[in-house]
Amino acid sequence: MTNKLDRLKSLAKEIAYHNLRYYSLDNPIISDAAYDKLRLEHAALQAEIKEPSPQDAAAISIEAVGAPASEKFMKVAHKLPMLSLENAFSAADVKNFTGRARRFLGLSEADKLDFTAEPKIDGLSLALRYEYGVLTQAITRGDGATGEQVTANARTITDIPQRLKGYPPVFLEVRGEVYMRKSDFAALNKAQEAAGLPLFANPRNAAAGSLRQLDSRVTAARKLCFFAYAWGEISLAPAETQYDMMEYFRSFGFKVNPLTGLCFNTTEMLTEYAAISEARAGLDYEIDGVVYKVNSLDYQNRLGFASRAPRWAIAHKFPAEQALTRLNAIDIQVGRTGVLTPVARLEPVNVGGVVITNAILHNAKYIKVLDIRVGDTVIVQRAGDVIPQIIGIERKNRPAGLKPFRFPFTCPVCGAIAMLENEGAYRCLGGLSCPAQAVGGIRQFVSRNAFNIEGFGAERVEFFFKAKDESLSIRNPADIFTLQKRQESAENKLETIEGFGEKSAQKLYDAINARRRISLARFIYALGIRHIGAGNALRLAHAYRSYPAFLAAVKKDTEANNSAEDDILVAPCLRAVEGIGAAAAEAIVRFFAEPHNQAVLDALLREITIEDKTLERSAVSAVSGKIVVFTGSFALMSREEAKAMAERYGAKAASSVSAKTDLVIAGEKAGSKLDKAQQLGIKIIDERGWFELVKDGAAKNDCCGLTNFYKN
Repeated sequence: MTNKLDRLKSLAKEIAYHNLRYYSLDNPIISDAAYDKLRLEHAALQAEIKEPSPQDAAAISIEAVGAPASEKFMKVAHKLPMLSLENAFSAADVKNFTGRARRFLGLSEADKLDFTAEPKIDGLSLALRYEYGVLTQAITRGDGATGEQVTANARTITDIPQRLKGYPPVFLEVRGEVYMRKSDFAALNKAQEAAGLPLFANPRNAAAGSLRQLDSRVTAARKLCFFAYAWGEISLAPAETQYDMMEYFRSFGFKVNPLTGLCFNTTEMLTEYAAISEARAGLDYEIDGVVYKVNSLDYQNRLGFASRAPRWAIAHKFPAEQALTRLNAIDIQVGRTGVLTPVARLEPVNVGGVVITNAILHNAKYIKVLDIRVGDTVIVQRAGDVIPQIIGIERKNRPAGLKPFRFPFTCPVCGAIAMLENEGAYRCLGGLSCPAQAVGGIRQFVSRNAFNIEGFGAERVEFFFKAKDESLSIRNPADIFTLQKRQESAENKLETIEGFGEKSAQKLYDAINARRRISLARFIYALGIRHIGAGNALRLAHAYRSYPAFLAAVKKDTEANNSAEDDILVAPCLRAVEGIGAAAAEAIVRFFAEPHNQAVLDALLREITIEDKTLERSAVSAVSGKIVVFTGSFALMSREEAKAMAERYGAKAASSVSAKTDLVIAGEKAGSKLDKAQQLGIKIIDERGWFELVKDGAAKNDCCGLTNFYKN
């Protein structure tokens, strides 16, 4: 059971990471099919662990929808959460969905139960609020509870009416998908290439990036489109069925997908799926499946929601698209953490309308298991992903004499030893002395969630790192803050270099100097320690409050490790922080034990100030001084986020119910804690009641426990 629990925790972290890359960064690194496989494995394992402890339940939870909203735009809480859909991958899954709906509603096979079927658009979800028929606000999905306010950009999309036609409800939130036509995507990439700018990976990424532009004129030039398919808060629904609501949306001036149809049984649903799948190649927009929805709004209300998804809808995904091509070479790339990643260089092949030249090979074990050799005819799979993958080979087409691929034992960038770790992954031991790792480390250091130095993008990091002039060279984070001083007496001035100029150089210096003070959480994240992302950085900052206290804990754990009788890292201090596992604790201790890293830190700390973390609390709160317990799963917040909110409002979040408990907040599937609270007569409220209790509107606009981390 322990191995299964550890795997569940690992899957939860991996899924959260891919959510961030897809929803917030518009830069996914795995296919939709691979992501769905992770979620299916998680669901299967979770079903085997009946009653996890509260701490384990929080660690394995994947109930959050999407990812945190970007800091570039104002955050706005959704009146009703924007949840995602469960997936179906086969006809059997669809039949199970319709059967569950009938059983829930108490309907027999003879009773009428019809569904709508519509293409699942591969774009960016958007909620549009209209008051008295006038567009007042546009909000992205974000994490499902809080999104980004992009109203000015949404107004540039011609498919989005500024004023509704006819007689719409007093207030209405229309939800739908922003997308980019394939033809417009091709034209955009052609223009990007002509201008020497990076190309977009696919229409979905291009649409998401275009909607999130700070300059709405850029958004307007990108020719975005919008299909309406749902609604959120509404003063009065004008129809009684999903299909008729879509007809009303058309009358209000929205575009509704013309392939939307009405089905009266499972057979018709599958027929519609086949028809849309056949039409897919001829559409001028990307789709990745068909969405079925119970047609009756009364039935929808009765079916309700199950944690992160409605019971009355499901997405029937298309199978991954595949093609055959020749493997010309295998290159090894080195990432920020030193992992050596093999990348297949392919004979160009068209897969689902996209020309593929590269594919991911994961690691040495993956290559060995499939016995992939340069010169093989390989099976390439794509499902709307950025980097497709090779899933097999055509052995009958293998030319004679092809030799097995030998994974390098040294780093191709710096020549340091590459050590084999678990799951067949090799890692360069060169650390920050390896240029590939050093460049990646500097990129993270200046990134938005770290020091957030404006104007210090990837190209400039490369430029300064490769500069041979000592007055311009930036080889580690400390060099960033000495750049201006080194330039004062330099002959080769930054402002004389092409691409900079006097104003540009001064603007960069100002941006650097503006970041000489940084929060503890941002600083820890900026170090680029393996396994320490934004969440773990916040946990550590929350636990230790100051950098000296954090270092003291690392020192104690280092001493404990040195005195241990075996090679297993003990790390009693770091492991005591909730959410910090063995891998993260080990990575921290090893990072600070590395002499080169310590030298860089010493130089860096002479240039910056790390601010202590302080708890932000509401001046007046109904829960100040109270002991509260959260139990069950929540739609708008994770357990960790809930605890962080409680502390900000002056309460203490306890892990167990006792006679001292003042309040229990019960979510869905609350178990023994709820029973004990009822026995003790402790006040119990639900998630909505909690938001109303803690400072009303203030709490609703800050349901994310990572808010403090993202402040500048």
